[in-house]
Amino acid sequence: MLVIRLWNYFRGYVIIKVEGLMLEKLINDAINNNIYLWDIERVDYTTLVARVGLNGFKRLIQSIERFGCRVNVVKEKGLPFFVSRLKNRKMMVVGFIAFFCIIFFLTSFIWTVEVIGEDKNINDKVISYLKKYDIKPGIKKSNIDIKMIKDQLIYDINDISYTRAEIVGTKLIIEVKKRDIKNPDIKSNVPCNIVADKKAIIQKVIAKNGKAIVKNGDIVKKGQILISGKIEDERLEEPLLVHSNGDVMGKTNYTNIMKEPIEKIIKEETGKNYVVRELKIGSKSISIAEGSIPFKYYVEKANRNALIDNSIISLPFELVTHKYCEVIHKSIKQDVDSLKEILRVRGIKDLMNKMPKDAKVVSQHVSYKIDDKYITAIIHVEVIEHIGIKKIIEH
Repeated sequence: MLVIRLWNYFRGYVIIKVEGLMLEKLINDAINNNIYLWDIERVDYTTLVARVGLNGFKRLIQSIERFGCRVNVVKEKGLPFFVSRLKNRKMMVVGFIAFFCIIFFLTSFIWTVEVIGEDKNINDKVISYLKKYDIKPGIKKSNIDIKMIKDQLIYDINDISYTRAEIVGTKLIIEVKKRDIKNPDIKSNVPCNIVADKKAIIQKVIAKNGKAIVKNGDIVKKGQILISGKIEDERLEEPLLVHSNGDVMGKTNYTNIMKEPIEKIIKEETGKNYVVRELKIGSKSISIAEGSIPFKYYVEKANRNALIDNSIISLPFELVTHKYCEVIHKSIKQDVDSLKEILRVRGIKDLMNKMPKDAKVVSQHVSYKIDDKYITAIIHVEVIEHIGIKKIIEH
């Protein structure tokens, strides 16, 4: 058990090797005299290895001599021996203390600022915003107000709808989510129209409130009014403004053009390598290498190793091994039919990611153009989707 192991470590113990012809009697005698032996391993008929506490070892010596055995201390383990060794190594003790003081000092700073978000432009905007307020690698943790960061980011950057910030070790992690501004909510008492958000052929119009301006089969362009919130009547002195409500379905087209070379250059490793080691301290780095990379063409493989286990403590020290593998370029001719299928699948998948999730695909068409060097796929996908968005009526 862990408690027993810790107890033995603090008391101190030795690993002993005992040789003799009466080992069984020796063990029985130790048990009768309450001398605790553990991890007993019989090496051969006349030899065993065991562990025993310091007090037990002193009493065991008498039994060993009585039974005509020989004993050797293989290893000394535990806190008493560790302390004894430290007494003779004062400079090492000073070094340990200095090391942990430096570690403690370094962990009071932020060495990495990580922004997690789907939109790279917003992530870059957040990093730039933080730098304006000196929130960057090297800032003391005590100078960071997590709540202020979350509140100010949402208040000052309109593109953000949600933020989460936390400090993990020496890293400041900020998670942001982009605000959906495609169809902002408009209060039900605000007059508005429903307009087309893209070019389409009308398939269905349901006007729950307001007046339908278009009908099935009409071709509409982006921004065109579909359901009007402006009701005109001869009996009214002025037009009646209402909050339009309804659903408009339209047939739309998505197009994607994919291009791929028929002859492809591949990189083949020759087996020759060149290794460079780099010590990184925060954003700074020190390269440990002689000369430059001796290859004209190469691929780089980087292996990162923390100098201290990050699961215990997170520090900005890192040893990066860069392995440069020499390659030669080879030209291979790809199968045209296989390329066509690859481009078709890739192109349709790319278009599907751009469509609304509830869009219904009604047709697909792919055409190809082939010349001496390239094959080009033109993918057309026709879908039926919701195309109406609300827009406030300006007085």
